[in-house]
Amino acid sequence: MPAGLVISAPASGVGKTTLTLALARAWRNRGLNVQCFKSGPDYIDPAFHAVATGRASVNVDSWAMDRATIAHLVGRGTDADIVLAEGSMGLFDGVAARGVSGTGATADIAEMLGWPVVLVIDPSGQAQTAAAIAAGLRDYRPGVRLSGVVLNRVASPRHEDLVRRALNDIGIAVFGALPRHAEISLPKRHLGLVQAEEQAEIGKLIDEAARFVAEHVDLDAVLRSAAAWSVQPAANGLNVTPPGQRIALARDAAFSFVYPHMLEAWRAAGAEITTFSPLADEAPDANADVCWLPGGYPELHAGKIAANARFRSGLRAFAETRPVHGECGGYMVLGTALTDADGISHEMTGLLGLETSFAKRRMHLGYRLAALGAPMPGHQAGARLRGHEFHYSTIVAQPDTPLAVVHDATGAVIAETGSRRGHATGTFFHLIAEDR
Repeated sequence: MPAGLVISAPASGVGKTTLTLALARAWRNRGLNVQCFKSGPDYIDPAFHAVATGRASVNVDSWAMDRATIAHLVGRGTDADIVLAEGSMGLFDGVAARGVSGTGATADIAEMLGWPVVLVIDPSGQAQTAAAIAAGLRDYRPGVRLSGVVLNRVASPRHEDLVRRALNDIGIAVFGALPRHAEISLPKRHLGLVQAEEQAEIGKLIDEAARFVAEHVDLDAVLRSAAAWSVQPAANGLNVTPPGQRIALARDAAFSFVYPHMLEAWRAAGAEITTFSPLADEAPDANADVCWLPGGYPELHAGKIAANARFRSGLRAFAETRPVHGECGGYMVLGTALTDADGISHEMTGLLGLETSFAKRRMHLGYRLAALGAPMPGHQAGARLRGHEFHYSTIVAQPDTPLAVVHDATGAVIAETGSRRGHATGTFFHLIAEDR
């Protein structure tokens, strides 16, 4: 029977991902089967999990998914020895209004699955106060159980001793303390970590993190703190309809933000997926019946996309007779123009009238609930879609017919309605699930 743990923290940027990857690789090096999950809408971390464990990782999300969907997804961990769910933001951070089964907080997943929480705490600039923070997190929600803490970026042995003593005095186990170690810092860019597939040395970096953590953390104590669990069979699987029988999926460094559970659900429903690379000037498969452009980093490759005539003409020809859908970055490429960080405007495919600018940067972040006013691939008019939006580009013009009425998690209507024109549709949100 596998055992489960949640890796969380008081806030973002404390070291959850590094610890998760290091624990996963260290235990895998000991011969254990390790399964990772990501709590919340993050499309980058699961790829790192897969490198560390050799097993695909997927997202579980209490705001967008019901309990049956979450049970179905975590069921892949039943043949593992240890399951690690990496949290997002702080342990209790979610939205104000409850979604399908929770607010999107990591604590929802910990309570729902009965997995204890290992807290990563960065005590920089404090000492005993770190214990007060840990105690507050331990006691904030009765259904969430804290198994212990790992201290990160400890300044000195004296600093560590002060924090350890304070935590021991309130009965919180300290599994280990990590001094600062720049060699295992994961590189970042504006939407988070640089993707695993773009880092040739990522395997070596994870190996070094595993070695470093094994040297400073009691791996056996962490493992013993995990809770044995058996997943309850889900009455239903994922409530996902594939956008077509044969899907041409854009896939390269500019088009990589797609949730693994979506692709798995499409395949499970009988769809075939063929990939093509716009950056390599490839066109979608002419035998496909739908084309899907996921999000990614087109703003970093706008000049190359604009120059790739074969891709642009092939996509236009495809859209004359069959549906084409773009999410976030894919939506931007379906538009007329994209202005890069230097203020240079690049011509895009022109299937939609959308114009966007990365020069005029403003963060757009949060859950989205969209009521479709017209069909899009895989979903009928009137469908309620749950997703997540995270980008810095701004809309300069969005002249086409809106695709949906889109609300944020508070219920407020937002301007990023998506667009439709002919066979082309696009949204700024990434689809996670459809309401049952």
